Amino acid sequence: MTRAEVAQAARNPLAFIADRWTPTPRTLQRAALSAVVMSVVIIVTGGAVRLTGSGLGCDTWPKCTDDSLFVTPEQGLHGLIEFGNRMLTYVLSAAVGWAIIATRSTKPWRRGLTRLGWVQFWIVASNAVIGGITVWAGLNPWTVAGHFLAANGLLTVAVVTWQRTREGDGAARPRVPRPVRKLSWAIVGTSVVLIVLGTSVTGSGKHAGDKSEVPRMPWDWADAAHVHAAAAWVVCALALAMWLVLRVVDAPDDIRARARDLLLVLLAQGVIGYVQYFTQVPEALVSLHMLCSALMWIAVVRLALSLRERPEASAGIPAQADSALTRA
Repeated sequence: MTRAEVAQAARNPLAFIADRWTPTPRTLQRAALSAVVMSVVIIVTGGAVRLTGSGLGCDTWPKCTDDSLFVTPEQGLHGLIEFGNRMLTYVLSAAVGWAIIATRSTKPWRRGLTRLGWVQFWIVASNAVIGGITVWAGLNPWTVAGHFLAANGLLTVAVVTWQRTREGDGAARPRVPRPVRKLSWAIVGTSVVLIVLGTSVTGSGKHAGDKSEVPRMPWDWADAAHVHAAAAWVVCALALAMWLVLRVVDAPDDIRARARDLLLVLLAQGVIGYVQYFTQVPEALVSLHMLCSALMWIAVVRLALSLRERPEASAGIPAQADSALTRA
């Protein structure tokens, strides 16, 4: 490279890359999808840290010990598990970085899409700090809950970004009547409540994240589980109503498929939830429950987003062409 090019790359590396590379629509979508996948992975592996009692495997942050940035042999398997999960944050950051580069390099530049990528970056950075505070606080259940909810916030933005890569930049247009859209937002709201209540079950339950004495939330675990289950039944009822209503209004096939997917995930999640409750919450089922929680939230967000469409702002934009190829 010339000296001028080196200077340009140093001043604004994203613009430098964008000047020399234009991702295909499929590459753009895959970049956004990679952030979605890694957001789910980090939720599940974060749960594995807690379920294996490895939450304090590294007893400080950002170092693993007071004297070492890396895990030491003295910390054993728990240290390896906790340190491994910390390293996955870099993989997640790489996925988000790829999404940012791909969105910035589209032609013409889709500023709103790039901003969504940067929102993901700042959530990752802030949640890393929350994770550090959680370690400093000795796995305080309230900070553990905040750490999990922030991870779901990242998943939300990642799914929205992925969906936006498959659309144009025109004004959103509804695809179903207004009452149906209101029902969708009711599903979103109750699902948020369901996830938050899930953290109360975790915070008062036996999987504290470490073998030492860790404080728990000040209520009975079984009572919290019952309230959580009641909220789950409300979400199920609303999801079933949505599936039926979409058939009545003759909604497009892809929207009905989203509603069907949500019902299937809720069914699986419900079965797992009840089985783990009556089998004294074994670690493997709790981990599977966390995975289904992430998949449920993805299904909820995708259903809500499918009720509107964004056409291309103008015809013939390369970065937006063929977006219908992967519309599902």
